[in-house]
Amino acid sequence: MHCPFCGQKDTRVLDSRESSEGLSIRRRRSCESCRRRFTTYERVEELNPTVVKKDGRRENFDRDKLLLGLRKACEKRPVSMEQLEAAALAIERKVQELGDKEVASSLIGQEAMVQLSSLDQVAYVRFASVYRSFRDISEFMAELAELLQQESMKKAIEGKPHEASAG
Repeated sequence: MHCPFCGQKDTRVLDSRESSEGLSIRRRRSCESCRRRFTTYERVEELNPTVVKKDGRRENFDRDKLLLGLRKACEKRPVSMEQLEAAALAIERKVQELGDKEVASSLIGQEAMVQLSSLDQVAYVRFASVYRSFRDISEFMAELAELLQQESMKKAIEGKPHEASAG
């Protein structure tokens, strides 16, 4: 490791500590030549795939762009930033676990819908309406009917009666 102050190659590690999340190692170093101290961080290189868009364009996976889409769907909804961060992380990990160099944007959209459906149903419907580009109200209503059916089945499994909501 080269010293950032004098450029010499001879440095030594004084202290190493794992970060609180366990995703990086912080190393305190000292230059043998100029005796100045500096800190370095060691992280696993994350190899995110290229995202293949519907129109065939390709772009690098962008976690911030994903998080922005999730935030827009959850605008003015009772979903915390921590929940959104966790959802984005889960989607990113799923994409990385595939191990593919390229991944279809549709897969990322599907994963986002899975995450949002467990966080907030209104946010899920907002995201689905943009993601699926409903052509008319009947497609939108079909999606809502499916969501209501899933919710009804989930409550039946949990042993709770279905509650009709007042609009």
